[in-house]
Amino acid sequence: MSSVVPAAVTPPGGDPPAAAGAIAARSPLELFWRRLRADRVALGALIFIGLLVLVAVLAPLVVKLAGAPAPNVRSTDALDPTFGSATGPSADHLFGVDNLGRDVFSRVIYGARVSLEVAILATGSAVVAGVVVGMLAAYHGGWVDTVISRTLDVLLAFPILLLGIGLASACSLGDGCLGLIQPGLGVVVVVIAIATFPYIARIIRGQVLSLREKEFVEAARSLGASDRRIIFRQILPNLVAPIIVYTTLVLPQNILFEAALSFLGVGVQPPQASWGQMISDASAEFEDAWWFMFFPGAALVLTVLAFNLVGEGLEDALHPKARK
Repeated sequence: MSSVVPAAVTPPGGDPPAAAGAIAARSPLELFWRRLRADRVALGALIFIGLLVLVAVLAPLVVKLAGAPAPNVRSTDALDPTFGSATGPSADHLFGVDNLGRDVFSRVIYGARVSLEVAILATGSAVVAGVVVGMLAAYHGGWVDTVISRTLDVLLAFPILLLGIGLASACSLGDGCLGLIQPGLGVVVVVIAIATFPYIARIIRGQVLSLREKEFVEAARSLGASDRRIIFRQILPNLVAPIIVYTTLVLPQNILFEAALSFLGVGVQPPQASWGQMISDASAEFEDAWWFMFFPGAALVLTVLAFNLVGEGLEDALHPKARK
């Protein structure tokens, strides 16, 4: 005698019960977060970056809570009483002092603010310019693509550091560039943006060249959609993932770029604290005052490493099929 399994009863006015073992649907954002959360290394690096941003924003409060003086305060009492040289880490100065008696801990904290500010502003400007230029070149093609591509080729022909040094040196003299970009932090941001946006424009151009031949673009065009609508409603949303990945990968490069310019003396100018400038000042005294170079160097290495790990994690989470 066969047994009869009673069917599930749907309550009046209610939804039908879910079938046993049914697979729950997940949005692309949920899938992305699930993959990223599984990457413990990238998640740890993301937490480190969040703490670094918090410390940079609250730099005056952090320095005050640590009992350290302001970054540009010179204290002869903190120097060696016999030779007047820099002294190492102590209870009063956690990271020691430099040869001018300035607290290294305070300058490292304020240097984080400068590095992040330059990197975020320069990278944001470079990404916006690169996306606009790359989309215009690839979508319109013809002479527009030719002119833009050849201009990008000229900019890419220059070594990026040499181009940055030349632009920064020219803009750091007198009234700056065109009387608009004043010497200082603004020069560094503009120089890094000009030097890095061609790389992003090239990448976006290649992506758009592939997307503009897709069926959904042809369908939108056959329905009479304008070029502006196709670019912003059809193509740009499909570029969000690569833009996020490239941005996180360019950020650490620009942090190193700013440090290199400051190390060479054409970046952030004294007395403003900068990791690159601190390393430059300490290079001649490393044997006698290792802490002067070690702490800003360690901060620079850890920050760049964290951004690179986050960038790789985002790339794996957004493009899981591309993983080897």
